[in-house]
Amino acid sequence: MLAAFMILLQNYNKRGLTLIYYLGGLLKNFWGPARLFQSYTVLIALALYTGFFLSKVLIPKFYKYLPSDRGREFTLTKEAAKGKPTGSGVVFITIFVILCFIIVPLDYLQSGILALTWLMMLTGFLDDRSLKGWGEYRKAFLDFVIAVAAAFLLMHYLSQTSPDGRLRFWFPFFSTTIHIPCWLYVAITVIMLWMSVNTTNCTDGVDGLSSTLVLIALLTMGALFYIVLGHVDISTYLLVPHLKDGASWAIITFCLAGVLMGYLWHNAFPSSVLMGDAGSRALGFFIGVCVMVSGNPFLFLATSSIIFVNGGVGLLKVALKRFFHISIFETVRFPLHDHMRKNKGWSPTQVLIKFMIIQLLITVAMLGIFFKIR
Repeated sequence: MLAAFMILLQNYNKRGLTLIYYLGGLLKNFWGPARLFQSYTVLIALALYTGFFLSKVLIPKFYKYLPSDRGREFTLTKEAAKGKPTGSGVVFITIFVILCFIIVPLDYLQSGILALTWLMMLTGFLDDRSLKGWGEYRKAFLDFVIAVAAAFLLMHYLSQTSPDGRLRFWFPFFSTTIHIPCWLYVAITVIMLWMSVNTTNCTDGVDGLSSTLVLIALLTMGALFYIVLGHVDISTYLLVPHLKDGASWAIITFCLAGVLMGYLWHNAFPSSVLMGDAGSRALGFFIGVCVMVSGNPFLFLATSSIIFVNGGVGLLKVALKRFFHISIFETVRFPLHDHMRKNKGWSPTQVLIKFMIIQLLITVAMLGIFFKIR
């Protein structure tokens, strides 16, 4: 038993806290089926279904402890959300992080990203429970600090694990990778993460909308990590860099998809709970991280183009008006889902279904372009 514990401790030091994976390795000599816990496919299924079950069961139990929604100024029907329990991201993001540390073979990059994801959730939850809400500039500053920390963590890890110590991106229409200086990589990453956090947050204005669009992005990125980027032969065939930890990233991504499904069970129209900034900001942050880990920043458009247009154009409109006194899209209300509801008469369900269909069509088309036109 002592020898087995020492083996577990050595593996822990190499890869991090991976209880399920390494317990499977220890037990397989005594019970054959235990080897399944070292199968990444089994770990993906375990993370997905366990995350869904725990999130679905536990979220309602915390309703009485969650703050009440204040109603959002930019939301068309803020009175419909006002008073509902919000900030449930504190529940499902915490479940997600704990499950990852139990199930996933983690390295220091993934452990750090999980910690930063939870920290991003915490800043959002503190805003959710604040009586007056935090100001835009305070939240933007905290977003920037966490994004910078993640950017330097990604830059350090990816440069250390790169065969030649250089950071590279791959793009459609180019058969070879492109070298990116460290300073430019950090700048692009910070912009990507900040944009992803805030556009996802702005999209959280219709029951089920933000969580469904994020779910599409997570399932897409999880499949890419496991089937394409994490597979040596397939990535070589498609002329994209192989991601040696692709399977681990896939487990993490599917785990988050699972807990998000559990939340969506209660957030479907008419919702009984809201994720609040605690959920939307953490989800946006993690999507941005996945895109940067993939090595192609433009994958954000393939997986989250509706989120980008729905929330991002509105942020651009406000920024141009506030700082440069330039007006654009004066006849269009943003976020775009509010425009569709007020000007086009769409119901919340119509917004959800139509935006989801558009995103799926865009995702399929852009993935075909990204991976086949090389």
